[in-house]
Amino acid sequence: MKTLTSLLFILSFSLLTVAQSNRDKIKTLKIAYITEKLNLSEKEAQKFWPIYNNFEDENSKLRSEAYEARKKIDFETLTEEKAQQILKENRYKDNKRQDLENEFFTNLAKVISAKKIILLHKIEDDFKRKMFDEYKKRGHH
Repeated sequence: MKTLTSLLFILSFSLLTVAQSNRDKIKTLKIAYITEKLNLSEKEAQKFWPIYNNFEDENSKLRSEAYEARKKIDFETLTEEKAQQILKENRYKDNKRQDLENEFFTNLAKVISAKKIILLHKIEDDFKRKMFDEYKKRGHH
């Protein structure tokens, strides 16, 4: 039994390490891709990445919170009052995300040009598309 527990622990740890390793690889590829496509100077990159990473982290937290809140909704017992409360909370979270994005753009404008900020959206979309295409090529339908 102890051997089985140890084996399961090692297997779980290995899977987590591989998953983390893949996330780290993707993040590294994304950094290189965005840096190259935005043509960031070393000085710009040093200021850009902390702003970008902070935004990504905060935005990810907000998305996770929204996802968890949606999972907790019991549609079978949902009352009109509770539904209105949920809508109010959703508007608050949407405003919070919008405030975060506005702050992100304000901070980026201090570091890179408006043209590069606009281009960033296209570059992110291109990167996601390339990653998805690669995922499909590897047979993960």
